[in-house]
Amino acid sequence: VVAAAPAAAAVVAAPAEAPKAAESKKDAKAKAKEEAKVSEPPLNFDRLKSVGTFVRTVEIWSFVFAFVIRRVGLELKFTYKGGFTEAKKLERTERLANWLRLGLLRLGPTFIKIGQQFSTRVDVLSKPFITELEKLQDRVPPFPTSLAKQIVEEELGRPLGDVYEEFAEDALAAASLGQVHLAKLKMTGEQVIVKVQRPGLKEIFDIDLKNLRVIAQWLQKVDPKTDGAARDWVAIFDETARVLYDEVDYQNEASNAQEFAAQFADTEWIKVPKIYQQYTKTRTLCMEYAPATKINDVEAIRKMGIEPDRMARLAVEAYLQQVLRYGFFHADPHPGNVAVDKGDPEGKGRLVIYDYGMMGRIPDEVRGGFLELFYAVFEKNSDNAVKALSKMGVLVETGGDLTAVKRTADFFLGSFDERVDKQEKERETNKDEYEAEFKKQRTKEEKKARRKQILSNIGEDLLVVSKDQPFRFPAELTFVVRAFSVLDGIGKSLNKKFDIGEISAPYARELLIEDNPSSLPPQVVARQRDFQRRFDRQNKAIVNLFKGPDAIEEIAEVVRAIERGKLKIRVRALEAERAIERVAVMQDVMLKAMVACAAINVGVVMYVSGMLIQAKVAFGVSAAIGLQAIMAQGKLSKLVKKEASYSGAA
Repeated sequence: VVAAAPAAAAVVAAPAEAPKAAESKKDAKAKAKEEAKVSEPPLNFDRLKSVGTFVRTVEIWSFVFAFVIRRVGLELKFTYKGGFTEAKKLERTERLANWLRLGLLRLGPTFIKIGQQFSTRVDVLSKPFITELEKLQDRVPPFPTSLAKQIVEEELGRPLGDVYEEFAEDALAAASLGQVHLAKLKMTGEQVIVKVQRPGLKEIFDIDLKNLRVIAQWLQKVDPKTDGAARDWVAIFDETARVLYDEVDYQNEASNAQEFAAQFADTEWIKVPKIYQQYTKTRTLCMEYAPATKINDVEAIRKMGIEPDRMARLAVEAYLQQVLRYGFFHADPHPGNVAVDKGDPEGKGRLVIYDYGMMGRIPDEVRGGFLELFYAVFEKNSDNAVKALSKMGVLVETGGDLTAVKRTADFFLGSFDERVDKQEKERETNKDEYEAEFKKQRTKEEKKARRKQILSNIGEDLLVVSKDQPFRFPAELTFVVRAFSVLDGIGKSLNKKFDIGEISAPYARELLIEDNPSSLPPQVVARQRDFQRRFDRQNKAIVNLFKGPDAIEEIAEVVRAIERGKLKIRVRALEAERAIERVAVMQDVMLKAMVACAAINVGVVMYVSGMLIQAKVAFGVSAAIGLQAIMAQGKLSKLVKKEASYSGAA
């Protein structure tokens, strides 16, 4: 702020009449604003800690509703004074984006984290929002350096000067949970980074997570699960809370960083800054100073002579190794935590990864299922994909029809393969033109045609899946999905036609081959697997030669049981099931409507007879049951619309 003052004063002194001076004034104001933006609004942690759960809840939802109203207002042309223009809309969008960032700052660390995640979604949010939210990655307002020094001394148990010869007064960067200062070790003279935790974080988490747990419990009750997935929102919340509480323990972060570094010790294109364990405590961490360029700064990366598309692919490759090979992964890979430098031997660029507070672990069983799922996608094998999902705990036996799941998997695996082939052909034809813009959004007619194609193929199967709800969402996959989403956003910022699925499938195949102890070439391993499948089929054929007579006898027994009426065959009639469900809901509506009408009649008779209190009770009962009847009617309407949408009639 102090540094910005002379520039601001010069702006005021400039003559207003001169056009150049006016431009200079505008530029200087923008520069002053850019320099000052890290100082406001201050993160008032004392206020955040003092508010109660109810007040905090009101504050959160008031902010959400205000944003929704403002966002809707952007599209309402009659709200623009003097008529609508694109320039006016852009100006209002920039103001809204700034308001959103400041609002997230005021709400504190939990919501800054949300802003950080959305800051990578260049394919979802417009540029003004991305520009503002990117500031949350490492330009959150810092807390006073005097307080940072006090925390370091309290944690180390000795004066700051005994450990650090120099300690920068200004924070190098500040994020949602802490800030970093440049320092020099007194003992070795090495330049290091000292990370200091914001005061009172645990207390603020306690308040916010109470609110979020209530929201999770509410979602658990109201989630219609019409997509066939029975999500456990409370388990997802618990996993999120666990990771957040782990993140405020810097000794845990130091251990994570060392384990992560050991995983990639032989990988030249990944840099993990060294941790100084002896100077690391719960609220302060000392690490190697490893400056680098943020991974989403495309122009700076190109100026370094590094290919952005290569770095995007390396980021995905690194993450797939973490998830599929090691089962220990970085759960917060936003651009503030992933950077690029030229420290690799070839000078082509390497990834520098910071901040190991949010890490996730995947159980071996789930990791194995994940790997098999990727290979099944590569082979377009729906049976293996379903088995892999079951192994991961994503697909469970509910007594329903898994044939519908397999047919649905067949359709989407085929669609994925077609999309990848199409993209490869377009890239080969004209790579520069293909990667120049984001994927075009489908027109209304194209969306309708695509929907019709899907429903004509698997509409009935989707209805079955929606009814049976065979899918689950394991809590341990919460941050895997989140990280894939963030990486997809980073990739699209580096390459507008980046497709994480296109990169993932073949790389998973390579990982599976590498896990083969024979370490044979990929082509040999692929033929080996094909030979194994053929060999298994031949084995079954030989076994069936000997089991055939027994099988024929068993079939004959079944036929005789049918003839004697001792065997009943159950056939699932899906249309009949849905018709019965509709009839049941209609009966419920009619019964409640009749009771409500009867209660009104009783109330009228009592009112005429002068029994006012009893009449009011009867009217109240009528109103309550009538409301239930209206809700049941709404349920029936939704049921009919759902069937119509899946059948392609709507």
